[in-house]
Amino acid sequence: MDTKISILNIFYNSFKYLKLITIIKLNILKFLKKGNLLIAEPSIIGDINFNRSVVLIVDHNELGSVGFILNKKLNYSTSELIPDLKYNFPIYNGGPVEKENLYFIHCIPELISNSLKIKNNIYWGGDFNRIIELINNEEIKSNQIKFFLGYSGWNETQLKSEIDSASWILEEDEINRNLIFSNSDNVWKEKLIDLGGEYLIWSNSPDNPSHN
Repeated sequence: MDTKISILNIFYNSFKYLKLITIIKLNILKFLKKGNLLIAEPSIIGDINFNRSVVLIVDHNELGSVGFILNKKLNYSTSELIPDLKYNFPIYNGGPVEKENLYFIHCIPELISNSLKIKNNIYWGGDFNRIIELINNEEIKSNQIKFFLGYSGWNETQLKSEIDSASWILEEDEINRNLIFSNSDNVWKEKLIDLGGEYLIWSNSPDNPSHN
């Protein structure tokens, strides 16, 4: 009798555990969406990639999340990496994953086939040969496309855990196209000013608080 009860208890507890995991996964799916912005908390210090960063989430599902850092300009330009290009566009550090690969977001899906929608009129990926052609014909402006080396990636629970531990501020508002394609170095500062309150103090702090 005791053995049967123990087996039933194990089965019941396993069922509750699996149900809890399912609920957690569903909550994560509701919690994060494509097109969300992640704003690094001022407490992230010493992380070369994510300190003072603003990240656009371009994909999110039950397996994890993918995003690009919007405000970490590199000392490269597109013409250095792609000899076929006649004109220069800045390149950004998209994140620590696959830094040898070039990625891009844009707002001209009608000109670039096979693009993946992020939100509203913001897309990522597409026919790269077509992009080279459009740039060389001066049919793409710098405020319509943004290039990245590497991307930022998280597994299914990692990003939610980082948000819960106050590493990130999640912004779910509508995408501001001007911010997404901005070449400004002050995107993080501008987002803190928008948040207001205690973040106003941090918006004017030096990169290394110990220098204050």
